[in-house]
Amino acid sequence: MNYTSTGQGPAVILIHGLFGNLDNLKNLSNSLESHNQVIRVDVPNHGLSPHWPTMNYPALAKAMIELMDELSIEKAHLVGHSMGGKIAMATALSYPDRIASLIAADIAPVSYQNRHSDVFDALQNVDLSQLESRAQALNSLTASGIDAGTAQFLLKNLTRDETSFKWKMNLSGLLDCYPDMIAWYNNTIPAKERYTGPSLFIRGGDSDYVTASHRAAIMAQFPNVQAKTIEGAGHWLHAQKPVIFNRIVSEFIQKHESK
Repeated sequence: MNYTSTGQGPAVILIHGLFGNLDNLKNLSNSLESHNQVIRVDVPNHGLSPHWPTMNYPALAKAMIELMDELSIEKAHLVGHSMGGKIAMATALSYPDRIASLIAADIAPVSYQNRHSDVFDALQNVDLSQLESRAQALNSLTASGIDAGTAQFLLKNLTRDETSFKWKMNLSGLLDCYPDMIAWYNNTIPAKERYTGPSLFIRGGDSDYVTASHRAAIMAQFPNVQAKTIEGAGHWLHAQKPVIFNRIVSEFIQKHESK
């Protein structure tokens, strides 16, 4: 798994969401690395990490632990946004003794409905064989109904070699694995499994990804939990309110640093 490591101190692993890469949480990394070793990862099928034909949360949790073993990290704080939050939660549930604390940003431990059909359709509509510029790709995405901000985010996955444009992400693999990404552990992990270490769920006040209806599921799986809401932020709370988000995360990690 591709990663970058900066800073020194108790380890913190930052995990991006769907269609993202390790740069998505770089602002948070910058705020943490004066006190922590911060590892930012490219989730498999994203960025420069390997392409997996199948991708599910048990396998992703195992990959996180294998990375920790590779880096000789006994315990780490996990911070994940959206899909990355689910990966962090899965790792904490499956390997609780290796996790110092868990922070999930705008995601709950539940199954979700399909929210990304329009994005997948728009990405597939970009004709890479005929693409001559990034501006042309941007026009294609916006013509498919993707707003400019989301389109710019998606285009961070676009790269060019000597002959043509390519997606860094494994687009076909993500589409195939998408049902597993929006699902949760209901059918793959016993309901009795819980992570009793310190947990923090941060939601955007304008987002509907974490609602009151998710409270029971959160409490059942993560009983030692705190919750924060960042008003005026949506699903991309770490980018929309970075100062507040970074402060909340930093204070929580410092409070629960491994001894």
